[in-house]
Amino acid sequence: MFSRDWRKKPRCHGLFLASRPSKESKMAAILPTGLRNGMKGLDANRYATKKTVAQGMLDIALLTSNASQLKYVLQVGPKHEFYTLLVVLISISIVLQLLVGLLFVVIGGLDLNDHEDQPSAVVLNDVIVIFIFVISVINIIISAFGIEYSNNPLILERLSYINNEYLRKRNYTAG
Repeated sequence: MFSRDWRKKPRCHGLFLASRPSKESKMAAILPTGLRNGMKGLDANRYATKKTVAQGMLDIALLTSNASQLKYVLQVGPKHEFYTLLVVLISISIVLQLLVGLLFVVIGGLDLNDHEDQPSAVVLNDVIVIFIFVISVINIIISAFGIEYSNNPLILERLSYINNEYLRKRNYTAG
């Protein structure tokens, strides 16, 4: 259906053009209909950069969330019923997020108006989409095993410890 060689068969994949259009129609595939009559142009590089920055911000938010989840699981320790599974899944998610961040930096440096960079941009965009899908599935699994709803949550452990310490001190002063 789609050819990987941009010289053989023209195609438009997401934001990136993988064909050699004429000068007039060069940006027509990504312009809204009202802007195709030459009134105003859309800079593909600027759009791609803004898109990459927005995706990077979402990646940072998810990375922060995963770091918080990892901290919680490590604080609870092996007493958590899914300790090993959650540590492994959260760690894989964090590593993949860092890899996606690096790919964002690489794809952000490509010039979409340069026909030599377009095939690389298409491939990198596909790889990023696949990694983001895998990260999403991993985080759904993490959520399904409920960090907050474990049978032995950290708050109950702390309350039990405080209660035991209080009773121990009370018995020590009474005796």
